[in-house]
Amino acid sequence: MIAKLHVKKNDIVKILSGDNKDRRDKKSIGKVLKVFPEKSTAIVEGINLQTRHTKPNATYPQGGRITKEAPVHVSKLMVVCPKCGASTRIGHKMVKEENTGKLKSHRACKKCGEVID
Repeated sequence: MIAKLHVKKNDIVKILSGDNKDRRDKKSIGKVLKVFPEKSTAIVEGINLQTRHTKPNATYPQGGRITKEAPVHVSKLMVVCPKCGASTRIGHKMVKEENTGKLKSHRACKKCGEVID
């Protein structure tokens, strides 16, 4: 069964634990590039960089050292609210759609109540 995750593509997230966590720096904040729900992991821009030594091939004609982002488990990520700028837990809020008039569940910040998506 695929788990429902609190992070989505293009979210700004903060790293809670691991080698990239530095409270004094902004290095621990990044944008989610891709999410893997079947493994409960996500690739975050500039976080968990790994260096691969590759031989020259069609994709990389020069070869050499290539740095890529590796997946991070979603339990180590916390979404940063676009309105208040704080890392926050995610709740769900029922919002009435303007064109159809139906209620729809949206992700919301637990601190300020702002709808995230």
